[in-house]
Amino acid sequence: MGSLAPGAGGEGPESLSGMPAGAGPGYAANGPVAILLPLTGRLAGIGQAMGQAAQLALAAPGAPPLLTEDTGGTPQGAAAAARTALAGGARLILGPLTAPETAAAAPIALGAGVPMLAFTNDPSVARPGVWTLGITPGQQVRALVRAGARQGRTRFAALLPDSPLGQLMGQALATATAAASLPSPTIRFHSGSMGSINASARSLSDYDGRWGPIEAQIRAARAAGTVEGRRQAMALRKQVPPPPPFDALLLADTGETLHELAAVLSYYVVGRPAVQIMGPSLWADPASGAAHLPGAWYAAADASARDAFVAAFAGRYGGTPPGVADLAYDAGGLARFLAANGYQAADLTAPRGFAGTDGWLVLRPDGHVQRGLAVYAVGGAAGARLVQPPPAGPGAGV
Repeated sequence: MGSLAPGAGGEGPESLSGMPAGAGPGYAANGPVAILLPLTGRLAGIGQAMGQAAQLALAAPGAPPLLTEDTGGTPQGAAAAARTALAGGARLILGPLTAPETAAAAPIALGAGVPMLAFTNDPSVARPGVWTLGITPGQQVRALVRAGARQGRTRFAALLPDSPLGQLMGQALATATAAASLPSPTIRFHSGSMGSINASARSLSDYDGRWGPIEAQIRAARAAGTVEGRRQAMALRKQVPPPPPFDALLLADTGETLHELAAVLSYYVVGRPAVQIMGPSLWADPASGAAHLPGAWYAAADASARDAFVAAFAGRYGGTPPGVADLAYDAGGLARFLAANGYQAADLTAPRGFAGTDGWLVLRPDGHVQRGLAVYAVGGAAGARLVQPPPAGPGAGV
C-alpha cells in the first residue's frame, strides 16, 4: 500500500513503510522537516534515540531533509527550537516530546502555518494543526472498555491515583462507558498512602456491605457459647463474600504502589473471575509491577507491528530502540510520505489513516489521534497473552 496516495484506492490504512508513487528527484521540493528533541538534559538519551529513529525513516532517496533542534527538555528550549526550525525553512515540525514543551512551541508553529506532530500523549495540548502522537489514556481506556463489553462486562469502576494520569484515566472511563451506552462508572481516587488505598478500596468494593451479613452470623454463632456455635463461626469465616458491585476495575498505578494495591484488592476479595482488572499500557513493561496482578488486562500497540523497525534500528545503530522511538519513526514516515503536497491538512487527516510501527492511526482535524490498540493479559514466564487484536482499520471501530 505504500505506493498509494492518501485517499486513493485500497481498503486499509496507508502503509508508511515505503515511498508513494511519483517519488523521485524534486519530490521533497517543498522544504525540510524539523524535529524538536531533548538532546541535552535528563532526557537526552531518549531524545537521541528518537532522533536516530526519525533519521532512519527519512533515509530513503527523495525524502525531505531533516533539521534536528535541541529543546534541552524545557518549554523555553522548545520555543527557541521551533523558531530556529522555522527560520531554517521547516514546513513540518516533528515533536517536541512533552506536553509543556508542546504547549510552548505550538503557537509559534501555528503562527507560521506549519503543522506539528508532537510526541506527547497528553490530549490537552491537541488542537487543529497540532497532533499528539503518543498513545493517550483515552485511546487505552476505549480499547479496554470495548474488550470488556465484548465479554459481557458492563459495570465498570476505577481506583486511581490522584495524579494527572489518574485524572485522565478517570475522565476517559466516564467518556468511554457513556459512548458505549453502559452505566456510569464508580470512580475513587487515592493519595498513594496505604491508608488512603485501603479506605478507597474498602469503600469502592462495598466490603462492609458484602461481608456484614456474614459477620453478623459469626457473631450470633459465637454468642451461643456452644461447641457447635464455635464450629459454625469457623466455617462462616471461610466463606467468600458476594462479588463487588462492579465486574471490571480500572487501575493506573505501577511499581510498589501497585504491589500494595494488589494486596489490598485480594484482601477485599476483588479479582477474577468476578472482576476483570484493567490498567495502562505501562503494564507492558515487566518493571511496572503488573506481575502482581496475573490475568489483568492492558491496552497497547500490537507488539509484532514494530518488529521490522526494531530490526532496522538495530542494524543501523545497534541495540533496541525505546518504545517512544516508534513515534519518531512513524512521524518521519508521515513526513516522507506526505512531502510532495506540502503537508496539507486534507492529506494529514486522510480518513483511511496510516499503518505505522505501532499499528494504524488516523489524524483527526481537531488534533486528536485515533489508534487501533490490542488488549493483552498480564502473563507469567510465558509473557503477555493476546486478549483482543487491534481493529483492522478505522472503519472497524476503536
